[in-house]
Amino acid sequence: MSDRRSSIPEAAATVVSLPESFFVTTMPDIKDLAELKTVLYAAYLIMCKQGHSEPDTVGVPRKELQAEAGRLSPELAGEALDQALKSAVEHGGLLHKTLDVDGALEDVYFLSPTVSVGHQRPGVNIFSLYEQNIGMITPMIAEELKEAEKVYPPSWVEEAFREAVSLNKRSWKYIARILERWASEGKDSGEHKGNAEKGSPDKYVKGKYGHLVKR
Repeated sequence: MSDRRSSIPEAAATVVSLPESFFVTTMPDIKDLAELKTVLYAAYLIMCKQGHSEPDTVGVPRKELQAEAGRLSPELAGEALDQALKSAVEHGGLLHKTLDVDGALEDVYFLSPTVSVGHQRPGVNIFSLYEQNIGMITPMIAEELKEAEKVYPPSWVEEAFREAVSLNKRSWKYIARILERWASEGKDSGEHKGNAEKGSPDKYVKGKYGHLVKR
């Protein structure tokens, strides 16, 4: 019997890790084993060649993923891989772009913010901010983070985390209160303040997620 490990490149010796946000926010939405394998193979290939590049600049072409997945999981071939990739994109495990590679258009897949780790920029998303400044993401906190990410501008979220950390108030409850206050009263900088159409706090209080914002 042939040893499958012989087909794995030496880069496999690199330690590849995934953040808690993947297990809390992405993995619960993965529907089958083929999709899970595809996300993990993509993460492996991308992280092995990531080096010191930012994670959103390193992708894996479909043909490269097909070659690797085909060696390790023969069932991931042709339409099976395409379906797994489609599901992975729909569920937020991977991002898809069609790029010009050496004069030809290719499907290239990137890790979503909930999967990528390592050289990820501080403040890339609310989940990385939480992990870097507070700690483990529980399922309940994950749901609150998802809702807050929809309600507040990214700059507000990052600034609220920064303010809480500077005051040594490392808790989501404290950060949420900062965001609620800004949405209700306006920020000191004047951003989203004094503009009835674009900047009114009512944009955050009366919208679809207004139940999260209390005056």
